[in-house]
Amino acid sequence: SDKGSYRASLSYRTDPGWTKGNELDLYTASFNSTYEFNKNLKLTLLANASYRNQMGPGTEDRNLNVVTGEYERDFDINPYSYAVSTSRTMSPYDKNGNYQYYRQNYAPFNILSELENNIMEMEQFDVKFQTELEWKPIKNLSLTGLLAYSANNSQTEHKIYDDSNYANAYRAADDATMAGSNKFLYQDPENPDAQPIVVMKDGGFYNTKRNTMNSLYVRATADYDAMFGEDFRFHPMLGIDAKRTDRTANAFNGYGYSWGGGGQPILDWHMMQDLLIKGAEYYGYTEGFDRQVGMFATAALSYKEKYTLSLIGRYDGSNRMGRTDNSRWLPTWSVSGKWNIKEEEFMKENDVFSSLALRGSYGLTADLGPLNNAYVIYYYNNTWRPLTNVNKSDEELSLYISQLGNDDLTWEKQYELNLGLDMGFLNERISLSTNFYTRRTFDMIAMTQNSGVGGQGWKWGNVGKGKAWGAEATLTTHNIANRDFNWTTHFTFAYSKDKVTELNAIYNAIGMCMSEGVPLEGNAFHGLYSYKFAGLSEEGFPLLYNENGVATSTDINFQDRNGQDYLVYEGSVDPSVTGGLRNSFRWKNWSADVFFSYQFGNKIRLNSQFASSYSDMKAMSKSFNNRWMVPGDENKTNVPVIASYRQVSTISGLEYGYNAYNYSDVRVADGGFIRLKEIALSYNFTQPWVKEIGLNNLSCRLTASNLWLLYSDSKLNGQDPEFVQSGGMAMPTPKQITFKISTNF
Repeated sequence: SDKGSYRASLSYRTDPGWTKGNELDLYTASFNSTYEFNKNLKLTLLANASYRNQMGPGTEDRNLNVVTGEYERDFDINPYSYAVSTSRTMSPYDKNGNYQYYRQNYAPFNILSELENNIMEMEQFDVKFQTELEWKPIKNLSLTGLLAYSANNSQTEHKIYDDSNYANAYRAADDATMAGSNKFLYQDPENPDAQPIVVMKDGGFYNTKRNTMNSLYVRATADYDAMFGEDFRFHPMLGIDAKRTDRTANAFNGYGYSWGGGGQPILDWHMMQDLLIKGAEYYGYTEGFDRQVGMFATAALSYKEKYTLSLIGRYDGSNRMGRTDNSRWLPTWSVSGKWNIKEEEFMKENDVFSSLALRGSYGLTADLGPLNNAYVIYYYNNTWRPLTNVNKSDEELSLYISQLGNDDLTWEKQYELNLGLDMGFLNERISLSTNFYTRRTFDMIAMTQNSGVGGQGWKWGNVGKGKAWGAEATLTTHNIANRDFNWTTHFTFAYSKDKVTELNAIYNAIGMCMSEGVPLEGNAFHGLYSYKFAGLSEEGFPLLYNENGVATSTDINFQDRNGQDYLVYEGSVDPSVTGGLRNSFRWKNWSADVFFSYQFGNKIRLNSQFASSYSDMKAMSKSFNNRWMVPGDENKTNVPVIASYRQVSTISGLEYGYNAYNYSDVRVADGGFIRLKEIALSYNFTQPWVKEIGLNNLSCRLTASNLWLLYSDSKLNGQDPEFVQSGGMAMPTPKQITFKISTNF
């Protein structure tokens, strides 16, 4: 009505999953109402809620072994990883159609059975309430107050049933050889010669993680917008806002939970003792508190819609920064302007341009960065004892410093200049928007080595500077436009480069080789580094140059901190060129869209496939077709030999060389690609029968997504340049076909 409006929506989505063990249910609700008490007073109320229930395969977090240089993850049953890495000779069914079991982690294993007995259930609930009151006490002045509350509650339940391979691995002790090799058994530290024993004879695991977030945001603004005469428009605004966010995280690991016995925990004191000795926690709870307040002012002045000048200023403070005033509080600002050239008298008679405008801005912006240790961080710990059979009274709690306070830690900042030109031709049949920018970043936060005074040799600090520059363009052309047929083309192009100009930070060698890239002085913000490949040995082993400049297959120190002296800089993992091409067609009631995306100028690491030894379960990639097999092949190929059991057992450190080979320069490919991202076909029903059945409109749309990788580096050998295979729950984006029907009545 003229006094108010009310809108509500509900939705439900179910997805049986792209792989076995993946399911999803999603519920959403949205409510929005507006009440106009009079022409000067308006109230808006908003509420959103969503509930997500998802099931996936059970998985553990992966850990990087900085000694051997490889990622390790126990009990990884990611269906995609299993499919691409498991031998096709291993059928999940026997000849009678029953599950066929193999040995993994010293216990019976079948992937289909494990997906049924080792599951992850994830629940997430989000809610937001917002109210906004707008009052216009006098002409041209608007006072607005906003209050918003949002909450998030997410919980993950990892259910590992009694018959899972995960649980049975803790009971695998068929003989002395198996018991001595099984790391999931208990070894008495006071009797190292004793045979390891089973400490979880029954049951499985019930592990939970829960995270909560509660946020309150309040803002008040005064907005004045008025014309002075016929030519000048003045639009200032003043405001203040504040935000508080409280976070909690807790985790619990339940050992010996008997799923088949009604949920009765079956505990062994050796398990608790093992956790105590290793310093592990079977439950934990943490809290975090973010507080931020800001004051801001803007002013815009325009003349005859030709010239516009805008000024913006903010003054922000956050408890995440250091305690000194200069660190915690920061003023930021920007100034921008626009010149509408087409409105000038000398352009009035110009028929070439239908629009032409020049714009620019310059200012200081800031980001909180990744840290929040403005204060010293203390933790409790149990005092160490050389024996485990001490009396309980002898155990004492101790207090240790996890991180020192960082009084001078301040915001990451950057000065940014933007220049843009917008133009249109032939009555906007052709339009082009361009933008050029430069950024100068300083006070970048990174881990840096210090003198150690105060008890900490490594500390986070504002120790970096960098710069970035780039250009962007969007071209839109209305190629054909008539009553029955339209053809429109959108082409986007973006070019960007960045460079770390100063950074007092050091990484170990394995850290520099990460696929995500790291910032190092003189190179890109996310630079990729590799060991330099020196060829194959006479026996086919990979040779890599180590920190001493020696080509070796065994003497690799992944923890060396002088990697910049001998590792090869490949380039940035971020593309320097990105964009897309979309063609849209309409013929009468039919419409179609074809969209291509592209990127170039980045490097990606090939998936780690090589190791000093392989099991019979391993599927070998096509790369192994070109491996070293006989003496002399080292002159023909760079793919190492499959080492024999004798070589692996007698040559110490051979696994280091193979892992370093996975991080070598020959295992890097160009990340550029061209992809047919989407094709869509739509039809809008306008026949009389649509109205006759009570519908206002009716349309349908068929969409095919992620269809075809037209171009990528041949070195990828089928690896998707946009997907990093990391196990867990990661899967590449699949091809999708969607059919949609829309109507209202």
